[in-house]
Order: sequence, then structure tokens, then C-alpha cells
Amino acid sequence: MSNDSIPNEVYPSEKPETEHTNQGLQREVTLDNNIQAKVQNPLHGIPHDYLIAAARQFCVEHNMEDKTSVVVKGALLAQNPGEFDKLTELDEEDKLVIHRERTHKWHQPRALYFTIILCSIGAAVQGWDQEGSNGANLSFPIALGINDNDPDQALAARNQWLVGVINAGPYIGSSIIGCWLSDPLNNLFGRRGTIFICALFCIFPVIGSACAQTWIQLLVCRLLLGIGMGAKASTVPVFAAENTPAAIRGGLVMSWQLWTAFGIFLGVCANLILYQVGDIAWRLQFGSAFIPAVPLLIGVYFCPESPRWYLKKGRVHDAYRSLCRLRNTELQAARDLYYIHSQLEAERELLQGSSYFTRAVELFTIPRVRRATLASFVVMIAQQMCGINIIAFYSSTVFVEGGYTEKSALLASFGFGLVNWLFAFPAVWTIDTFGRRNLLLATFPNMAWTLLASGLCYLIPNGNSAKIPLVALFIFIFAAFYSPGEGPVPFTYSAEVFPLSHREMGMAWAVATCLFWAAVLSLTFPRMVGAMTITGAFCFYAGLNLLAFVMIFFLVPETKERTLEELDYVFAVPIHTHANYQLTKSLPYFIKRFIFWQRSAKLEPLYNFDEVDERTVRSVKV
Repeated sequence: MSNDSIPNEVYPSEKPETEHTNQGLQREVTLDNNIQAKVQNPLHGIPHDYLIAAARQFCVEHNMEDKTSVVVKGALLAQNPGEFDKLTELDEEDKLVIHRERTHKWHQPRALYFTIILCSIGAAVQGWDQEGSNGANLSFPIALGINDNDPDQALAARNQWLVGVINAGPYIGSSIIGCWLSDPLNNLFGRRGTIFICALFCIFPVIGSACAQTWIQLLVCRLLLGIGMGAKASTVPVFAAENTPAAIRGGLVMSWQLWTAFGIFLGVCANLILYQVGDIAWRLQFGSAFIPAVPLLIGVYFCPESPRWYLKKGRVHDAYRSLCRLRNTELQAARDLYYIHSQLEAERELLQGSSYFTRAVELFTIPRVRRATLASFVVMIAQQMCGINIIAFYSSTVFVEGGYTEKSALLASFGFGLVNWLFAFPAVWTIDTFGRRNLLLATFPNMAWTLLASGLCYLIPNGNSAKIPLVALFIFIFAAFYSPGEGPVPFTYSAEVFPLSHREMGMAWAVATCLFWAAVLSLTFPRMVGAMTITGAFCFYAGLNLLAFVMIFFLVPETKERTLEELDYVFAVPIHTHANYQLTKSLPYFIKRFIFWQRSAKLEPLYNFDEVDERTVRSVKV
């Protein structure tokens, strides 16, 4: 349906409006300059009769005349989801369906739950792939002739870099190639096809790693694994979000990190079990990561394809059939079909001439998108600055350095994986109550002191019985602070801050940022330990935790419980205005309220959301 089929007068006025923020700045805002506002509300302002006519025309154009009645109901419902009880076109059974959708939001079809399970498996594959090298680090360097503890210091330094490169291989492949392939792969093969291809890259390179005879062969296999990991990490959350009703979508975005942590836990379990095999243990530890990728490869084609992707390709009947499998009733399927169709029509109108490369450039040139790009960069790089992956990738090595035997180190790694997974569960509730930004600000100082304490415990003489339990204790506490905070927030935050028009490209940028710096960490840590000792390395990352805290404090806005219209408003505020508010308002309030205990202290809000409504969103010219 093109916009020519509906007279121009049915659309809201797009005359510039002037708004005032609580900082006293006047801003001219226009609806047509804000892509997200129009794309998110494509049916707003269309008169009742015109919308019915447009829905009927849609059915005629796409040979769905036998579905005209339910599509008309769906279009009206999509326009007025909050006032469905006032729609005379809906009978009592229809209204009961929509009411039950709100009161029983987890009552969903089996196909949707199968999709959720498959996406969880995709996240677990990610975690197991990350963990495969952890236990293998204890033996593969010697087996492949790159002993990083060689008596010759010059040779040991070279080998430490090589071990780091091999560990970093998947993240190098992900950040440089895999993440950026997700956009064209999704365009050509759809979400399911992309996940299928990624599963292949998570099976055969993993088996190749187990069969490698030289460190070069192992590195090539690890790089190929990274291609699958990067494209999968950028695709699976989008696939889950597009197939899932809005009422339960947030929990699914959150679940990516939860099940990635579960995959890490499965990986440390496999490392511990396979340790006892003998000389080939490291090969099986690398190779075991193919196990969860097999059900991912097979199961993906039993899931419905993304209806949004079908509609982007003009396959309306396929999209409707997919939605009928993913929703409880035809009415819900027709509502979502027409709404997604209208969103895509508005998106096509507003993004004429947009290409892969222009969208990439616009991440840094459009002010509203650029601020989201910066915020996602900060939360993603902070995940590596906090130091979690020096434990996740090298925990066995870290515990051996603390005086553990190899078996005890693997047992301690098992404890770390268990803590990392279990403490991810509270974030399902706290991320939408305590808030994204507040979770980060509360956990980073605690990660700093626990990492510092763990590093200083390595200075305890080896004969002291307190050394080994203290090292493990502070590492476990560190993981307990990480899992409900910096663990789940980056992916959740990055998935919501970009406007719809730039979401796939923005997510690719965010994931590439995370995995690139994971590669840097993996590459440098073995040599860092050789040059600085484990104590120096831990103290270094403790300092980076404090630096990350400062970056988040000044550069990351809160997004908790904000609609997409409100997020446009939030990211329309210039960075310097946000940073100045934190320095001159928020910080003095915190000192007065929580250090000097002045209960009368009040914090003036930065954003006045009472001024934000459906019609005035807002591309800001300051």
C-alpha cells in the first residue's frame, strides 16, 4: 500500500513546533525530521473510514480477499490498541482474546516457545564457544610447540603473544568480518538462513580446532569460528524480537546474556569432565563446543521465519502464515501483519536511497543516532574494561597462577561459571526496576575493589593456606557483581537505543565493538601476565573499572521504562548538556544525600517527560 492510496489530509500536520526543556533552551522540532516517530506510529491520525478502505485495498493488492474481515479488524486494532473495547467492529469474542492477551501474556503458541528455546540455544552456543579454549589453555601451547612458560624469556614472550592471538581468534573474526556480514546475510537469506549458516561456522571450525596439528591451523579455525559467532550474535536477538509479542519482548532481549552465561557454564563443565582424558584433553575441550550447535542447525528450520523479513521481501502470504503460527488467533496475526506492513511502508518512504554504507555512515553523522552510537559504544567497551573476560577466557590459567593444581583450577572455574550464570537471573527483574544506568553505576565500583582484592591476594606466599580460598572468593564475588549489571545491560541497552531505521546496523556496530575489545583483551592478557604478573594485570583492570564508571556517569543516559518517542527526546539532548547536568546537579545531590545524609536534598530532573506526547517528537536543532 503506497501513501498515494490515502489522501494527504489524513496525516497529522507536520508544521514545526517549538518546545521548551527544563534547561530553558528553545528547540524547533519537526515530525518529518524524526524518522523514528513516523515509523513507530504509521497509523496515527488516519480517519476510521480511510483506514478500513486502506485495509481492504491491501487485501485486494495481495490476493487476500478471503481474509478481508479479519485484516480490517486487525488494522483498526493496530491503530487503537489501548481502546480495543470501543471498536464496534470487534465482537465480544475478539475483545476477550485481546483482553486475555494482556492478562495472560505468557500464554503463547508452541511455535513461539520453540523459537525462544532455539534462540536460547544460539546464546548458549556463543558462551560454549567462548569457553572452549579456557581449559585447553593449560595444555595446547605445549602440544603445539608454543609453550608460554618456556625457560627462554624471549621465546616465552613470543609464545605468549601467539597464545593470545589464538584465544583472540574468534573475536578478531567476529568484529572484523562476522558482525558486518549480518546485514547482507539477513537481506539475502533471512533470519533462519543466516542462523543456519552461522551454525555451520560453529560446527566445522570447532571440529577443525580439535584436529589441528599446528598453531597456524588452530588459529585459522578460530578465525572462521568468529565469523559465525559475530553474525549469530547480531542476528539471534533480532530474530527473537521480531517473532515475539511486545509484551514479552524485553525479557527475551535480556535472556541473550543469561543463556550465554549458561553456555559458559556448560563449557567449564565440559572442560572439567574432559580434563581426565589425558593428552588429547585439549582437543576434546576445543571440539566439545560443536555439541549445542547441532540442535541449532537442525532446529532453525522448524521455527517460523521472521514475518518482518517476509514483508520486506513482499511475501505477504508467507508473513501471514508465519504470524498465525506465532500468535494465538488470526485476529492477533492480522493486527501484527498490517502494523508491520505499515511500518515498513513508512520506513521505505523515509529511507529512499539508503544503502548499507549510508546507514553505516549515518551512525556517526545524524546527531540523534550518533549519541546512541556513543552510548552503546561506552556500555559495550565497558564490558571488556571491567575485566570479566580475563576470568572467562583464562580462569584456569588464573587459578593455576594462584597455586591451584590443574584439576583444582578447573573446579574453581566451574564455580566461577556457576556464579556467573546464577547471578544473571536477578537482572530479569532489576533491569526494568532499578534501571540500566543505575545497575552499571552500582556494580562497577564493586567490581573494582573485588578485582583489586583478588589481585593483591596473589602476593600472599604460596605456603599460606589462606591464599587459594581468598583468590577464589574475591573472583566469585566479582562475578556476582558483574552478572546482574554489566553482564546483561550492554545487549539490552544497545538493542533499544537505536531508531528502527538503523537498528540492524547499530546492533552490528555494538556487537563488533564488544567483540573487538574482547579480542584485544584475549590477545594481550598472556603477555600482560608475563610482564606485569597476575597482580599487576588485576590491578590494571581494577583501574579500568573506575574509568568505565566515569565514562558511564557522564555519557550514558538512562533508558528504563521509556517509550521510543521518549528515547528520541532523550538522545536529542546534546552530550555536553547531559555531562554538565551530571557534574553540576547529579553529583552534588549524591554527595549531599548519601555522604552527608541530607534527606532534604532534591535532584532537579534533566528531562521533563510531561512535555513529550505522541505528536511532538523531535529531531532537535540546538
